[in-house]
This record gives sequence, C-alpha cells and structure tokens, in this order.
Amino acid sequence: MNKNKTTLLMEWKEDEMAPKVTFKKPIGSVSVSGHKFVGCPMPCGMWNTLLLGMRLSIMGSRNGHAPIFLWYTLNRKGYRGFQKEVQKCLRNAYYFKDRLIEAGIGAMLNELSSTVVFERPHDEEFIRKWQLACKGNIAHVVVMPNVTIEKLDDFLNELVQKRATWFEDGTFQPYCIASDVGENSCLCAQHK
Repeated sequence: MNKNKTTLLMEWKEDEMAPKVTFKKPIGSVSVSGHKFVGCPMPCGMWNTLLLGMRLSIMGSRNGHAPIFLWYTLNRKGYRGFQKEVQKCLRNAYYFKDRLIEAGIGAMLNELSSTVVFERPHDEEFIRKWQLACKGNIAHVVVMPNVTIEKLDDFLNELVQKRATWFEDGTFQPYCIASDVGENSCLCAQHK
C-alpha cells in the first residue's frame, strides 16, 4: 500500500482532509441516502437545497418512519462513529486498489473515495455472483463499512484464479481501461 496515503489515512484528524460541504461553495443541493452508508434499516433519504437564499430540507415521499430512523442512526453513531467508519472504508479501499494492481489488474481510486474502479471480469457468472456494477470495460466496488479485508481478499483471490483460466490459452486479454481511468491506471498489454 502507498505509505503516504496509508499514513495520511491513519492519522486523519477532524477537519484536516475532507472538505466541508456548505452552500458557500458553488453547489445547489446535497442529498443523503440514509440506507446506504449511514445504515438505516429501510430506504430513506434527505435532499437539502438552497432556494431563494433559504436553506430547505425536503424529505422524500417514502415511509414516514424513515426520518425517525435516519435521525436515530445519525445520533447513535455520532460524528466520531461516522469518522471511524469513513477512515476504515478509505483504508480498505486503498488496500483493495493496491492489491488489484499487485495482481496485475488495472485499477484506480480517487482521493477521498471508497469506490475502486477496475478491469471488468470476463465472466458474466462471476459478475452476477459478486453483484458487480459494470459499464463497458470497467467494473467497480464500493467499499462500505460492512466490507471487510477478508471479503476483499476472498473476492480478489477468486478473481485472480478466474483470470488465470480466462487468459491461459490467449483467447482473452485484459481489457484496456485507459479511456475510462487513464493510462497510468491501465495494465493492459499496451499500457503496462
């Protein structure tokens, strides 16, 4: 793993890395899905927008209990709890990206993101099994709080085994992902 990034993530302190989201910046709205990273037990979300100089929160038209669960989850975990979860997700995402590259699989990860983009697997059954979101030659994994190093290792080990069979007779080659993630992140024959 890149020691600078690892050290930075391990020493991350409040307000040092992540930019604050405010309406002083050139944004018009912020939306939060409470059932994804936040971990609410039911689909819920919030949309906060600046309208005519006033900040407004507009709730969705889903279950009326959802805002209560969102409030409860936010209060239960608290700022420090979410901070720890974010740190864990970022560490695990960097770990996963680095392991993919070590295995010869083109991959990239934007700073302060937990979404790792990599070469699309050549087997649709493998894609379905791991429920990968794919587009063209790329796939991605969103490293959430429930995604452990062990799960990432299991995925990677299976992917490496499958790739060995996909590429053994020369029929298939790793996809070129340079147009999606840049030449520096692509490990196809042309960009190695």
